[in-house]
Order: sequence, then structure tokens, then C-alpha cells
Amino acid sequence: MNPQPAIAYRRRSLRHDWIPDSESLVRRGILLLLAVKDSDIRILTLEQCRDAVDKGLHAGGAFSAVIPLVALYYGGYIDVDIADPTRRGQDLFVLSKGHAVAALASIYAELGYFSESVLRNSRSYESILNGHPGPLLPGVHIATGPMGQGFSVAQGFAIAGRTSPRFDSYCMTGDGELQEGTIWEAVMFAGQKHLDNLCVMVDQNNGQLDIADRMVFPMPNLESVFSAFGWEVASVDATQYDGVCAALERFKYGPRNGKPTAIICHSTKGYGAFSDFMNRHKVVVGDSLMQQELTLQADRRRARVNEFAAYLDRLGDDSQAGGARDTLIEIAGQMHLDLRNNAAGEMSLPEVVGPVATGRAPHRNKRIQYDPGLLPRIDPGKQYSAAEIVTGAMKVFAHDAAVVSIDSDLASTSGLEAGVAAVDQKRALNVGVAEANMMAIGEAFAALGYNAWISTFCPFYDWKVLRRIAVGHQERLESIQAKDGWLSEGHGLDLTLLATAANFETRTNGATHMGNDDITIFDGMAHLKIIDVSCPQQLLGIMKWIMQGNRGLVYVRVMRTPSAVLYADDYTFEFGKGHVLRQGAGERAVIVSSGRQVHEALAAAEQCSSRGVEVGVVDMPSIDEDLLLQLHDSCKLLFLAEQNNGYIWQNLLKVLYRHRKNHERIVTINTLTAEGRPYFIHSGTYEELLPAFGLSPSQLAKAICSRVQGGSK
Repeated sequence: MNPQPAIAYRRRSLRHDWIPDSESLVRRGILLLLAVKDSDIRILTLEQCRDAVDKGLHAGGAFSAVIPLVALYYGGYIDVDIADPTRRGQDLFVLSKGHAVAALASIYAELGYFSESVLRNSRSYESILNGHPGPLLPGVHIATGPMGQGFSVAQGFAIAGRTSPRFDSYCMTGDGELQEGTIWEAVMFAGQKHLDNLCVMVDQNNGQLDIADRMVFPMPNLESVFSAFGWEVASVDATQYDGVCAALERFKYGPRNGKPTAIICHSTKGYGAFSDFMNRHKVVVGDSLMQQELTLQADRRRARVNEFAAYLDRLGDDSQAGGARDTLIEIAGQMHLDLRNNAAGEMSLPEVVGPVATGRAPHRNKRIQYDPGLLPRIDPGKQYSAAEIVTGAMKVFAHDAAVVSIDSDLASTSGLEAGVAAVDQKRALNVGVAEANMMAIGEAFAALGYNAWISTFCPFYDWKVLRRIAVGHQERLESIQAKDGWLSEGHGLDLTLLATAANFETRTNGATHMGNDDITIFDGMAHLKIIDVSCPQQLLGIMKWIMQGNRGLVYVRVMRTPSAVLYADDYTFEFGKGHVLRQGAGERAVIVSSGRQVHEALAAAEQCSSRGVEVGVVDMPSIDEDLLLQLHDSCKLLFLAEQNNGYIWQNLLKVLYRHRKNHERIVTINTLTAEGRPYFIHSGTYEELLPAFGLSPSQLAKAICSRVQGGSK
């Protein structure tokens, strides 16, 4: 059987010049075929549970999701390219309620995204099919769980889908997941952006983890709520296919009115299973119960096949049927059903799983094209804010259509929106005070191959969202590296987190806005490249480095107010490389720092020199392990001066531990307590904060000279 996208027949049937009776006959037959597919997917899902490493299944949400998912993928609504799921212009789907992954995986295996063998031994460490979906699975673009974030990513896909080539974005979420605040950030923004190419199916199965048969607290009328936010809303009975298909039909082929669509699918947890044991959130199914379920599901399938066979027989005797019977036979094949007749003329519809059609995605060239001669010229005698540099540079970089930016009501601080909007305002988004939504939209664009930039204050980045993004990025990298993976070079995420007001830069805004702990917290985030910027020229060099592409997840901390220029115009940034800014003969100590504290370190070194103590200064925008070891082995005193909780310090400790080095000659001055514990600091002016933590030039100079001169006696 030639694997074709399951959507082909719908458009073909609507183009045919059916007489009204004939068209309705075809539609009725499609509903009967969908019922057969319903059985196929439920059986495959149960078999996954039987073969899973823990015999487990998120049964309640997986089974209630079957009818909406089968309607979407087999009803002729989603336009997908199974051979190349990364090709631009095809529709995209996000399973935001990730616990329903077993149902989605059954469909994807049957359609040919991956081998049926993937469905066996699921949920194990060796398997690419786990309890939630992620890019390890071919055809799955992001990692999700029921955390309200996949909804936002689908919204980001819809924003991208409004440009050429255009496409629609589909998402499935659950009513339990709607308790996440992130969902409503996306609901509000999608309505305001008139994303009428976004269709969200809400699986309202009226249960969640702790209470399977009702919600923890009463849900409002979802139809009214979505409508109030400017959505087109359909309320359907999701225990049968008629209403779900009618709602999808209106979205896909009806007139677009500037409103996103929400289809509220009313069902119950575990719907479609025979035993009420399956109505729970998660179950571990014993062998006897599993066999009972599979037997009853197979019996129901046979009854549905017989119903379709009888329907075809009636069409054969109907002179008004036209080509309806032949069309339904063709549609059955596209639904992965192999229609056969035995010698006695009895019909059967065995399921066809696969064959695998998805191949390795084509290579993506991620390098941004721009004219270097147009980039800002930085006068070494002037001071510049980070926003000035970002705006000026983005006015050049954004001429490449792959560059996109998303701010969250702090665009005046980042400079992103002004720079990108000067070229193409459609690629310069501002989501308002909704940082989680901002991050997920950025991920969506990055997943599509864009060079995406997002920005907010350092403390406002959402750890939970960032962690899920990083998990998805890792799975992309694993798929790229795997011998049989579906992704190729260039399909990692290029997402830059421009973190403004770093260190003491927030100043008088309040303790909640102080960015002294973000850098040490996020240092534990896998695959996140952290950079602390000290100079306008350095920032420009970092931006050029990012525009080369394939840099992954980059967290760039920038200063808010203008600063002096430290580097010449030939500066080239290299991640993991520190820079010696001051070095002299006979120096007894070295200050290692980053960000604006580098300027204070240079001033302190000057004061030390006037007292007869030569001190070197090292700027370490990203951790340079080799240089840290060299400095340690130089037998000089090391002063780690940082306007945060000791990011360089904690990384030096890691390096010394791995190399079995001592740290007797290391002095730390940072925002940790005297006992070395992190805490939240009060805001204040920059001039107040420096001396409060012993980081002013005069305090640094005094501490260094005291230690050097005291140690020499």
C-alpha cells in the first residue's frame, strides 16, 4: 500500500460534483469508517499498555482523546507530510495534554511516522516512546506534558502560519490542564492576534489525577469563557464522531472570520473502554483484564466492520448512489484499511500499520545572512546601552526573514522590538506581561528553523517553561545524533534569551526584580549556554556569533544602563573563552569578573597600582575552564568579584574538584551571605549596592592590597 497522508480524500470528495444525496451517503460512510478506526487505535493503545515496561497507561485521558484525534487525522482535516514532517507549509499539531501520548503514538505508527515496533516496551529507558511526547518521536516537534505550555507553542505555530507558506495549527488540551495559568496567557493573546488558523480541541473529560470523575474545583462554562476572549467556539459531544467532524469541517473549510477556534469536546475519562477500571488517570493493567479489554474491543470492531459492509451493500443497490461506493472503498484504503472480499463475497477490513514513510529531515542552513558593513560602528570614547546595540544590530540582522523577536512588555529595555520592527513589524512581537507565553512562542519559531530572540528581566524567566524547552532541545539533539533519527543537522533550537537588568542593573525597582540569583539557578539547566556581557562591543560580537546559527539555547545577560567600551572593533566572541584585560609584570593578584563588575575591577586595579600592587583583570563572559585552571596554577591570589551569587565561583569549584585542586588562594566577593548561602537582596541604587556587598573599586582595592601585603610579611 502506498502510504499517503490521510487527508487526501476529503478535498477530493468535496471537489466532486456529487448530487446532494450522494454526498451525504459518502459522509455517512466516512463516519462508519471512523468508527472502525476508533477500534483500531484503541486496540493499538491497549497493546502498548500490555507491552509497556511498567504495564502502565494514562488510560483516562488517552481514551477520551481518541475520538477527537481520530477525527482530526483520519477525517480529512489536517494536511501533513508524513515523509518530511519538517517541511514548511504543512499543518502542525501539538498534544499539549501529553499524557494522551499513547493514543497519538498509535495513530503515528499506523500512518507511518515510525515503526510499529516503537509501540512495544514503551515507557522504558531504552524506548523513544515515553509517558509524554517529545522530538525523540518522529513527527513530534516539541516536548509536552499537561503543563499548559503546548497550547502556547501551538499558538506560536499559528502566528508563523499566517505568513507564506500558510498553514493551520491544531492543538489538543484537557480541562485539567486549563487550570494552568499559562493557558490563559495564550488564549488572550491568540484572540487579540486574530489567529483564525488556530484550532484548539479541549478534551473536557471532567476528571484529573487526584479525582478521576470530577474536577478539583468547578470549571466555568468554557464555551462562554473562550467566546469572551474573542474565540469562535463549538460545543460537541465527543462520545461520537458526528459533532467533532462537523466542527472540524467548519474550521478547515468554512470562511475564516479572524477568530481562533475552540472545540469543547465533552466526554468522560476512559470513554470507549469497557471496564470502568480504565476511567482513572493512570492504570497498571493486569493480564486478565487486558485480555478481556482486547477481546471486547475486537468484538466491537467486527460489529463496526459488519455495519460498514452492510452499508456498502445497500449503496450497491442504490441507483442514486453514483460513485459513492467506489469513493468509500478508496477512502478506506487511505484510512489504512485493506478492504477484502473472500470467496463467499464476505467483506473484511484488516488494519494496515505503516509502512514507515518518514525519512531523515533535510539539512537546515541556520546561518543568518547580513551585510557586516551595515552593523553599528561603536565609538570607543562613548558609552552605549545594551538596547542601543541590540536595536542597531537587529536593524541589519532582521533583513534575513529567519530572525524573529518576542518581548513581554519590556521592549524598551531589550531593544529587540525596535530593531526587528524597523524591518518587519510582523516579526517583532510583544505579548504583554506574559513571560511564559513569550518563551513558548519563541520555542515555536525556533522549532520551525527561525533564529528566535525573546527578552525580559533576568528574574522573570519561568524555570518550568525553560526546563521543558531544554528537554525538547535535548531530544532534538539526540534525534540528530541517532543513526536512525528523523532529524538532521540544523534542526536544534536556536533560541536566545536576552536577559536584561542583570546583576545590580535593576537598581530601585524592588527586590523581586533583582537579578543576583538567576545565573546560579539556571547554571543547573542542561544545554543552556550562559553569557554575562560586560561591553557594548562584546555584545555586538555575541550577536554576530549567535547569527552564525546552531548555537542552541543561549542565555545572554546584559547591562541596562550605558557602559564604556572595553574591546576594539576587531573583537570576536568565542563561547567558553575568557579575556585578560589587564596584565602586568610582577602582578600578585588577579580579579576575575563578568558584566558591569568588570568595569569596577579595572578601576580597582588602577587603585591597587597606585599603592604599588599590580593586579590583573580577567573578563569571563562565559566559563573558560582552561583559563580558570591556569589562573589557579599561577600561584597568584584570585579575587572572584561578582554582582551575583557567585556564578564564576561555583564553576571554579567544579573545575578544581574534577582536577583535584585546592582553593586556598581564592577569595570570593559576591552576594552570598557570610555563611555562603543565597538570599534575596533589597533593591537600591547602583551606587548603594556596590559598597553594600564590598564590590566598589575602593573596597576591592583595599581587600586585595590587605591580602597581598599582609601575606608578604
